Amino acid sequence: MVSMNPRPGKLRFTGDPRLRWLVLVIVLLATMLVLLFGAWADMEPAMIAAGVALAAVAGIALLTLSRTERQAATAQRQVEVLTHAADALPGGAAVIDGTGALVHANAVFQAMVDPADRRPVDALRGRLAADSDARARFERLVTAASAGRTATEEVPIRSAAGKSAWWEISAHPVPGFQGHSLWTVGDVTTRREIEAIVRAEQAKVVDFLQNAPVGFYSVDGEGRFEFVNRTLASWLETAPEELVGGPARLHDFLVGARPGAAPYDPFPAGENQEVAMRGLRGRRFQAVINQTVFGGDISGPLRTRSVVRDLTAEREMAEALSRSERRFRGLFEHAPVVIASLDKQGRVVDCNPALLRLVGEKIEPMGRALIELIDPRDRAQADQRIRAVLRGEPPGKPLELRLIGESPRYAVLYLSRVDDPAGEGGLMASFIDTTEHKKLEMQFTQSQKMQAVGQLAGGIAHDFNNLLTAMIGFCDLLLLRHRPGDQSFGDIMQIKQNANRAANLVRQLLAFSRQQTLQPKVLNVTDALAELSNLLRRLLGESIELKMIHGRDLGLVKVDQGQLEQVIINLAVNARDAMGTGGTLTIRSLNEHVARPGMRGVDSMAAGDYVMIEVGDTGTGIAPEIVDRIFEPFFSTKEAGQGTGLGLSTVYGIVKQSGGFIFVDSTPSQGTVFRLYLPHHIGEARGAGAAEVEAAAEKAASGDLTGTGVVLLVEDEDPVRLFGARALRNKGYKVIEAKSGDAALELIDKQLADPKSGGIDLLITDVVMPRMDGPTLVMHARQRMPGLRVICISGYAEETLSQRIHAAGRVHFLPKPFSLKQLAAKVKDVLRQPAGEAKTGSGPSAAAE
Repeated sequence: MVSMNPRPGKLRFTGDPRLRWLVLVIVLLATMLVLLFGAWADMEPAMIAAGVALAAVAGIALLTLSRTERQAATAQRQVEVLTHAADALPGGAAVIDGTGALVHANAVFQAMVDPADRRPVDALRGRLAADSDARARFERLVTAASAGRTATEEVPIRSAAGKSAWWEISAHPVPGFQGHSLWTVGDVTTRREIEAIVRAEQAKVVDFLQNAPVGFYSVDGEGRFEFVNRTLASWLETAPEELVGGPARLHDFLVGARPGAAPYDPFPAGENQEVAMRGLRGRRFQAVINQTVFGGDISGPLRTRSVVRDLTAEREMAEALSRSERRFRGLFEHAPVVIASLDKQGRVVDCNPALLRLVGEKIEPMGRALIELIDPRDRAQADQRIRAVLRGEPPGKPLELRLIGESPRYAVLYLSRVDDPAGEGGLMASFIDTTEHKKLEMQFTQSQKMQAVGQLAGGIAHDFNNLLTAMIGFCDLLLLRHRPGDQSFGDIMQIKQNANRAANLVRQLLAFSRQQTLQPKVLNVTDALAELSNLLRRLLGESIELKMIHGRDLGLVKVDQGQLEQVIINLAVNARDAMGTGGTLTIRSLNEHVARPGMRGVDSMAAGDYVMIEVGDTGTGIAPEIVDRIFEPFFSTKEAGQGTGLGLSTVYGIVKQSGGFIFVDSTPSQGTVFRLYLPHHIGEARGAGAAEVEAAAEKAASGDLTGTGVVLLVEDEDPVRLFGARALRNKGYKVIEAKSGDAALELIDKQLADPKSGGIDLLITDVVMPRMDGPTLVMHARQRMPGLRVICISGYAEETLSQRIHAAGRVHFLPKPFSLKQLAAKVKDVLRQPAGEAKTGSGPSAAAE
């Protein structure tokens, strides 16, 4: 250690107090010996006095010397205390003389610099970081110390480990010692790091305060701004520095008068904390101010601590949320699908109106278990699925269910679990109404079934009608030779009657498949039912009472009267069979208005005005499990041989082909009610009824059916062609036969090439033939003979072939099977018409025309 203390190891007399006391004792003993020796030797008093004086001087000298040594020891002690105190200082300290040499340094200073370096200033300079600013500051410190001034600098230095650090170095002049200075060195690295952290945190606080999403301000008692953060200043369309210390006052930014309010108070008397504020450029906004007032008394001047919250964004967000809620509510309320929220017990806690529309407005779903809205037949599977989803199992495939309600409804159910952190979870249920889809499926299935049977019926009709035409025709030819009373007459009639029965079955098949030929006319239902009443009473017998209840001012309908009568007769016969021991059959007619479309069974009934014919009995009724099948073809509950299974199928086909609807309600052991709905027709009733038409046909058929002319008969079925040719020849016509369309065209060309042939007066052709069909033949024939009369014959219904027949233009139609009289009457009727004129109609009625 460099020290200002004397160098150790050099002995001094005054340095040992025991030696000093020893010398003092020796002097005192010498003085006493002098006195004793003088007394013993009778020395001179002067000599004795001199010895005593010498001893006294020596004692005094010894005493003085002893006091000086004590003072020196005290000083030495003080130096040692100061040295230890300097070593105990937390920072380094050193005394440097005017030449820069070290006078004294404490242990901390010696640890900071090289102890062997006798020039500490240079040692400190060597520790500086490679920074020009650090060296400049250090040199300023050296200059101040040389001038005897106190100075302090913080400079960066390089630590022994190579890390950066900061020292605070101070130089103080030492009073009384010219050129001497006291240098202190302290490590302020930690302090500077803490200060940097504090400054960063302060910057964060200031940034938060200045840029917080709320405004802060403080005004004095006169409303002058003492502090405004940047957020509030931006709302007020200015800057903080323009407000603080400026002329603006708090009330300059408030909208509306505030009578009696203090300059620092933003609130009008009696109002809440919400105020309207205005910026310097006119922007207005609603704000909430929370304010605390302090001071104003001995504690100091009045000040406010105020927090401002701009409600603009909040109000816009609230409005946006409100719009979103309204939009969601609108979507929820008007969604075409059912949306329902269920609790953990499966009860409906919320739903949109679609659920009411689905189950009917008379049923209140809120608070009810969802399965209570489901048809009992489907509740088990719905309940099982709801419980499974509540347990957390996957929802699985949607469920197709039937629902309760005013009318049968079908829906697909989707379930999803809703988990709520508050424990209020449950299920979200969605129903998609598939009623129309289901009915379309049922209609499509029924349509496919009807189409399949219709195709079968059409094929059967064509083939059977060809056979029946030949059978009936050849029977007529035989009857020309076998009159009543002849032995064979009865056999021939049996054959013809059974052929006619077969033809009736074919017509029923066509009626069921809606392929029969109809002759719709505008008529009054009351008149038609009145004409039918006598026939119905004969059919029902005496054990069944017939009640006819006619509605007043019934609308007109456009139907085929004969087919309508067939419908009523079929229903009456079924009712008679259901009332074996007697009962009552009630036929009632009335007007009915259907306000909106609806589904009944598989049929969709359009809105409009209808004439309803109700046929009700008091019979055994129909079992619920088969009521949906009664209109299916070949379905019958009667014993074998007692029914064909086509009665109600025929009814259904006729009604549907007439544009109407038929529905059934039945209660076992109480009876059955069929309701026919026929649409109103705007117009007047006209045209003859079925009875008049049949009478006219019979009159025409019983007249003279002979005639003359050339007839070209084209038919690919040999029996039909042979019968037709013989029948017409018997009536006086010249008949040319062709088996195909190509052969017919060759015959036409041959006839036209022969001037003596006389041409062809009438073409009778089958519609469906191989290679060239009838309409094609008619087109080619009329290219050669434009005014040629044509009759198309077919085992298919006219409606089925209408498009093909009408494409040929100006043709007559005669459906198979036909009798000899019907064929002859049709030919004579057509030949009476001028060439190129065609009359519509077929069968007997056409003959009557």
